[in-house]
Amino acid sequence: MKYPMLISTTALVTVLAAHGASAACYADYKAKQENPLRLHYGVVQVDANPCQMSGAVRKSVANRVAAGGWKVLQVQSVFDESGLDAKKRDAGEYFLRF
Repeated sequence: MKYPMLISTTALVTVLAAHGASAACYADYKAKQENPLRLHYGVVQVDANPCQMSGAVRKSVANRVAAGGWKVLQVQSVFDESGLDAKKRDAGEYFLRF
C-alpha cells in the first residue's frame, strides 16, 4: 500500500516542479503596415524553453502579428517577467495584444 502512494506523491511533485520551472517568456518586436505606412513596437508572450531567441520564437511572433495585418520588421529581444514592466509603457496598446 505504501508504494502506490509514494509513486503518486513523487509524480505530483515532479509535475509541480516542472510547471514552476517554466516561467513566462516574452518577446518585443517592431512591425509595420503599408499604405499608409504605420509602425509599432509591441510585446508578446512566447512559448520558449529556455527563454531565449530562436528561429521558432521569430516565426511564432511573425505569424501572430501577421494575423493582425502587420509585418514584423525585427524581433528585438526575448526576456522573462523581470523585464516586462519596463517595456509595458513603450508598447502601449500593443502590449500583449497578439
